[in-house]
Amino acid sequence: MEPEKNVRHARLRVTHATSGKNSLQHWWRAKHPLWVIRNTIVAVVCRYTPSMTVKNWLYRRIGMKVGKDVSFGLMAMVDVFFPEEITVEANTIIGYNSVILAHEFLRDEYRVGPVVIGKDVMIGANCTILAGVVIGDGATVAAMSLVNRDVPPGIAVGGVPARALGERPEE
Repeated sequence: MEPEKNVRHARLRVTHATSGKNSLQHWWRAKHPLWVIRNTIVAVVCRYTPSMTVKNWLYRRIGMKVGKDVSFGLMAMVDVFFPEEITVEANTIIGYNSVILAHEFLRDEYRVGPVVIGKDVMIGANCTILAGVVIGDGATVAAMSLVNRDVPPGIAVGGVPARALGERPEE
């Protein structure tokens, strides 16, 4: 699992801050505040809702692409600025308290990019998935991992930053 780091970066759209202030000071230019408020309410409700059907329905209402039988664990959090950039394919599990981000606010710029999580993926508890990442079908992400680059199909990764641990174990 050592694809070029620039592959993820190539997927990101970069907007530079122009006023000398950090880019988060201008968040309202990135996305209309009413959309962010709506998305935040949905994301917070979904964090505490035990029903997968309700969660997936609500996530689809804010623009996420959520496949059949996707399971978001309790306290999982999705990007409130750009949920429409997130795709989670069928039969995937997002673990407890994990975070999926489709943006990065930095000092001099902010970046936005798609996150694609394939079919039959297992993401452990307390993971963070960064903008522009693609996680291949059947991959496994160990608990407490930071995924800052693509994960090939069928591979297990873990750590901060996530590194290959080997092939996904047979079930």
